[in-house]
Amino acid sequence: MPGRNVLKSDAPESFYHVYVRGGNKSRIFREDADYEMFLQLFARYLSLVEVKNSAGVSYPNYSNRVELLAFCLMPNHVHILLYQYSQHDMTEFMRSLLTSYSMYFNHKYKRTGPLFESRYKASLVSDDAYLHHISRYIHLNPRQWKEYPYSSLPYYLQQVSDDWIVPRRVAELFEGPTTYLQFLDDYVEHKEMLDILKHELANEI
Repeated sequence: MPGRNVLKSDAPESFYHVYVRGGNKSRIFREDADYEMFLQLFARYLSLVEVKNSAGVSYPNYSNRVELLAFCLMPNHVHILLYQYSQHDMTEFMRSLLTSYSMYFNHKYKRTGPLFESRYKASLVSDDAYLHHISRYIHLNPRQWKEYPYSSLPYYLQQVSDDWIVPRRVAELFEGPTTYLQFLDDYVEHKEMLDILKHELANEI
């Protein structure tokens, strides 16, 4: 189950539910292009082939250190489910991801100062049985979750695929996309579980 006191925990070969919010709950995505940029940053840092900048210098690549299992980009916050192979992998990946996006956002909107609220929060998932519940919590964030364009749900339903997201660890817990979709539809009786997961976001790393 999600672990408490994760401020003291940076465990290798572990799953984390990561949450990051805009400062003062302000929007971190103002238009579609902003969401697309965040997705491009996932690709920049997690694609199997290293991505280079305009000068031909490779960006850091975390594809063999971190797996992105699920995500949902909301107007003022982001949910991410990650698996890290070694200690500090997630920390370094999140630093690259959020720093790059902050630089993009501040430059585009001519603003200064921190974009995000303090540090991101992360709950250690110490029980594999919770993985599918966490993925459901993430995918059900949007009100119109079935049509929402900025979550990993289409990857679970096998509508799209990219090498920078690896939903296999969760998806293989189900017989197929139809079974997973039924699992999402059947959320009412599991509301208590979802509330527990939401409460665990108070744990910070």
